[in-house]
Amino acid sequence: MRVISGTARGTRLVSLGSANIRPTLDRVKESFFNQVGPGLQGVAFLDLFAGSGSMGIEALSRGAEIVVFVEPDLKAQNIIMQNLEKCKMTGENQILLKSTALMGLKTLKEQGQNFDLVFVDPPFADDLYEPTLLKLSSSGILRQDAVVVVEHFHKTVLQENYDKLKFYKDRRLGDSCLSFFSFEDSL
Repeated sequence: MRVISGTARGTRLVSLGSANIRPTLDRVKESFFNQVGPGLQGVAFLDLFAGSGSMGIEALSRGAEIVVFVEPDLKAQNIIMQNLEKCKMTGENQILLKSTALMGLKTLKEQGQNFDLVFVDPPFADDLYEPTLLKLSSSGILRQDAVVVVEHFHKTVLQENYDKLKFYKDRRLGDSCLSFFSFEDSL
């Protein structure tokens, strides 16, 4: 597992080595960033279920303005901090929220945070897609035209819509699939 592009390109990241936390494969990460654009200047990025933090770190490396990592597991939180230090990313443009995804969304709303791009990668077996996406849709933290990308097992069928989140494409990569949703908040 490594940083693919940007300021920390080539840096090998520490992984968790835990069966409970499945890292996003480099080819899935590369496909994700190819789909959303190579440069992320000015983008506010939310990494829900952050695990080792590799997706958020990649976003920072590619110029994201701010990245928020949401992760409840203490071991994973420590790995995220190690990886940020290894990549020399210890500034104020990254926040580690030590929380579950659903509680984290509430906290982010209370803090007045807003995001352009959200990566959602819950444990495949925990069936957290629907509650997370519905809560995210109504959370008030998504900017108009925000993009939400969900990594899931290719046989898991997601809905076309989760309230204001509208499915528009997917990409299958081996056993994983990336599903893309746009946020359409009609005023």
